[in-house]
Formats: sequence, C-alpha cells, structure tokens
Amino acid sequence: MKIVAVIPARYGSTRFPGKPLASICGKPMIQRVYENAQRCAVIDRVVVATDSAEIARAVEAFGGEVCMTSDRHETGTDRIAEAAQQLDADLIVNVQGDEPLLQPQAIELAVRPLLADEGISMGTLKARIKFAQDMENPNIVKVVTDIRGRALYFSRSAIPFFRSLHTGAAMYRHIGLYVYRRDFLLQLNGLPQSELEKAESLEQLRALENGFVIHVAEIDYEPIGVDVPDDIAMVENALRRQGMAE
Repeated sequence: MKIVAVIPARYGSTRFPGKPLASICGKPMIQRVYENAQRCAVIDRVVVATDSAEIARAVEAFGGEVCMTSDRHETGTDRIAEAAQQLDADLIVNVQGDEPLLQPQAIELAVRPLLADEGISMGTLKARIKFAQDMENPNIVKVVTDIRGRALYFSRSAIPFFRSLHTGAAMYRHIGLYVYRRDFLLQLNGLPQSELEKAESLEQLRALENGFVIHVAEIDYEPIGVDVPDDIAMVENALRRQGMAE
C-alpha cells in the first residue's frame, strides 16, 4: 500500500502572510514539517502542494518535492484533492503546514487504523483537554468518539456537556491531521457542503453527515501550531527543550 503525505501550503494568509516560509530555529517552517513527515515509518513519499512559486523554490532548495496547484482553492482539502489526482497512492495524509511540532509517531497513529480496517474511510487525532479555558474556546475544536474510537461529532462548542462534575468522561480537542483513502477523498471533495459543516465551519462534518467512518486516534500531548507570528517563539522554545533546534 502506497502512503503519501501531502502538505498544503499557501503564501497568502490574513493573519500571517508567508507563514510556511517563517524561520524556526534557522529553517523554514515548511521544511520542519516536511522532515517530520519524512521520519514517519509508514510514509513512502512527502509532497508539498502549493500555488506559490516562492514556496516551491524554498521546498526545492532543501530537496523537497512540490506539486503545483490552483490558486483558487478555498480550503486545504480542495488543494489536497487536486494533488491527489496527480499522485499514485492508496492513502493520502494531510499534514498541516503550520504544525512543526507534530511528531512522526503521531502521524503513524492516525494511519494505522486504516491499514487494519478497510471500513474506515478517514483517520485523524485527538488529545485530552487539560485546561478549563480551552473547553469553552470556539477556536479549539472538540471531538466525541464511540468506544471503538470512531468519531460521533466534532464541534466548536464544549462537548460533552458535563451535567455532573463527578464523571469519568473527558473532553478532547481535535488535532487537525487527516488520513484519507484516495478514492474517498476525491468522492468527499465532490460532495456539496453539508448543513452541519456550514453551521460549525468544520469540513470533517461533511464526512460524518454522509455516513462515512472517521477513526480518531489519541495522542498524549498537544502540539503547538503556528497561527500568528507570536507563536514562533513558543515553538522555538519547545524545540530547544526537546533538543531538536538543529
């Protein structure tokens, strides 16, 4: 089975233009994400999907592979789907270009369930929420799963609602890495936006509303993503603590 990691990367960003090229301990962020994906034991190939000639040149400069895509895509999934049409792959792993601390082992955890069960169309990750303020933060997407680890719902609201504080239930945040069967990805991209997807502004709800199975593997840490320039310092400090600043 061929497994290809695709990193969507666009230059234009409202909050952080040129984000993929931001320097993190001396390397462009896109390079750090690329190298982490390369280190994943189950990944056969890594490709950056971009509409930017500047990003393409930066990727080629460190020896990476580029797939040029349209500049009209509204979402990263659209860009991934265009790249998937050009790739010989069974599984496509959407590795977010602003997650330089996502570990190779976490990527593998998301992939493994699809290797074991053909009934799973899509895989992703979750991490237990530790701080109360994160539970009510609409920018932190929550996920609820069944006892097999299959997604029941994703929401920007706090789910589940704790009617009693004396419960063994936990709240989990969604980590935005996705694994797709290639044929499923192309099918999903062709479906109209679903009503819940539009209500929550969460693309993964389109899959759930159409009856597809999403497996959610759990990791024991929350990777720090880069949304705005101020996040760079936090990521660099984390890399230094881990001895991975080279």
